[in-house]
Amino acid sequence: MSENSLAIRKFSDLANPTRFLALADRLLPWLSGLTALSFVVGLWLSFATEGDYQQGETVRIMYVHVPAAWLSMMCYSVMALAALGTLVWRHPLADVSARAAAPIGACFTFLALVTGSLWGKPMWGTWWVWDARLTSVFVLFLMYLGLMALNRAIDDPARSSKVSAILVLVGFVNIPIIKFSVEWWNTLHQPASVMRLDGPTIDPEFLWPLIVMAIAFTLLFFTLHIAAMRNEILRRRVTALRRLAARAAGREARAQ
Repeated sequence: MSENSLAIRKFSDLANPTRFLALADRLLPWLSGLTALSFVVGLWLSFATEGDYQQGETVRIMYVHVPAAWLSMMCYSVMALAALGTLVWRHPLADVSARAAAPIGACFTFLALVTGSLWGKPMWGTWWVWDARLTSVFVLFLMYLGLMALNRAIDDPARSSKVSAILVLVGFVNIPIIKFSVEWWNTLHQPASVMRLDGPTIDPEFLWPLIVMAIAFTLLFFTLHIAAMRNEILRRRVTALRRLAARAAGREARAQ
């Protein structure tokens, strides 16, 4: 069997919820430990560095704000891939992944908005401005909330997954808007200083704590996402068992 066929087979095996639950039980303890260790190292590095000569101690907000902002977009990108999995490949766990990611993405986006406001007040003199970057991130937060409400509003799981997947893909147009808003429009928000073609412009003293904190936040996302997917699978199983019990009770009542 070729390596590609073996990889496809392993990916297909994960479509089995029971196998995914077994994998999640093995991964979660390791991911949780790595996440905790990464945060310990990242926070130590964040407070070991000196403050910026212009921003002072408020520069430490960057170590939470920037990773949270990155993860808010990454989480929606994961949902977009899951939406393709639902509509194109009909992967059984694609909708589970999208539903599990929405609340996590909303939390990261909210954290990015709050820390951005705390950072913006001393730097810009105001808590909030309706410029392109801030407004597009706020729209992303509303999109997360809307998708969560939609998933709860539609009782039919098949119809809910399709409608939600379509809206996720339509809303994905906001991700490049967030990314390039500081280049397309004149905004208060500074342009990218880490992910640049010509290399980071941020001083290494601040760059390394930021990278470690970004790794920690990313590990936190995967830990929470896998745990949430596991809970969603178990919730669906409980719901299915309750429906079967209700139908059986109804048949017995009619028989009597």
